[in-house]
Amino acid sequence: MIANTRLKNDLFEVIVSDYIRDHRDCASKEIRYFEREPSLTAAIRQAAQSSLPNGMRQPHQRRIPKAVLDIAERQLQLAAANLNQAQDFTELYRLVENEIGIIRGVGPLTVYDVAHRIGTFLGKRPTVVYLHAGTKAGAAALGLRGAMINTSSLPAAFSRLTAAEIEDCLCIYKDELQDGKIRSGKLAGPRGCVGSGSPRKRKC
Repeated sequence: MIANTRLKNDLFEVIVSDYIRDHRDCASKEIRYFEREPSLTAAIRQAAQSSLPNGMRQPHQRRIPKAVLDIAERQLQLAAANLNQAQDFTELYRLVENEIGIIRGVGPLTVYDVAHRIGTFLGKRPTVVYLHAGTKAGAAALGLRGAMINTSSLPAAFSRLTAAEIEDCLCIYKDELQDGKIRSGKLAGPRGCVGSGSPRKRKC
């Protein structure tokens, strides 16, 4: 825990600035890849298979057997009409969760990632922060718990980020948030986008 409020706020400002400098562009490029898919069928395929533009798999789903991802894709393709009719990201997320959340090998992080990718294609973005895996640990360091939190619940420094960016940021910087200190002048490891040949370190 960080005892001094000013030191806390200074740390939050540094973390958010570091995220914007070293991670925002990479995260945006990764998610915009799904925005450019030619059809919902293609978007679902790429989202469920966790594909990157270079053919590699997204790091979060790298260890999931392809057979599991194939099942997830099949379920989502069958539900494509319902996904397309979702009014907002919250409804889309619930639909995706209902379709693939019960599949053995698919956890909450994968449900969120797949919903986020499909939502990008459909023009539906998260407006609250979903907590899972490392993101949950980062939020807990701020005294926040639950399945999701409003962006207004976070310290003011995080207002510079979107809900999706906050989800990413809390995960990447969970160790710094838990320890309350900056490590050796760098927070989240090497720069560079996933799939660029110099993968950025993702601690989620």
